[in-house]
Amino acid sequence: MNTVERLATLNRIRRFTRLMDTAFRVPVLGIRFGLDPIIGLIPGAGDLVSTIFSVYLIVLAARFQLPAKALRSMIFNVAIESTVGTVPLLGDLFDALYKANLRNLSILEQHLQATEPDLEQLDPLNLSSVNTLMQPEGTIASAEVIEANQPTA
Repeated sequence: MNTVERLATLNRIRRFTRLMDTAFRVPVLGIRFGLDPIIGLIPGAGDLVSTIFSVYLIVLAARFQLPAKALRSMIFNVAIESTVGTVPLLGDLFDALYKANLRNLSILEQHLQATEPDLEQLDPLNLSSVNTLMQPEGTIASAEVIEANQPTA
């Protein structure tokens, strides 16, 4: 993959992560959650669909030639969320709070910071979108930052 494709893949991972883990905010509490716990409410198939989305993100991240330890950590995060997520209601609450996809994005960005300084310089978020995604409302509109910084092909 060339640099433009790598940035495009990274931003695709960021968008899916935001959608699944931090797309919505509870107004008074400031708690962020995404589609993951909502999809998990569907009996039987919900947790399977959420897990498939998470595995897709790991497959995309693997394109960056992550070390085996990083991939194992990512798989472990998804396995925990998938397993606990099967418990009715409590599992969905766990999904909303654990945010496996966001944890996996953090692992990917830390790897890229250490191994690809040229990519870090080209990325408008300096490979630290996890901090942007988790900032309180009003400081930075994370979706706009991620979408505005899409590479043009």
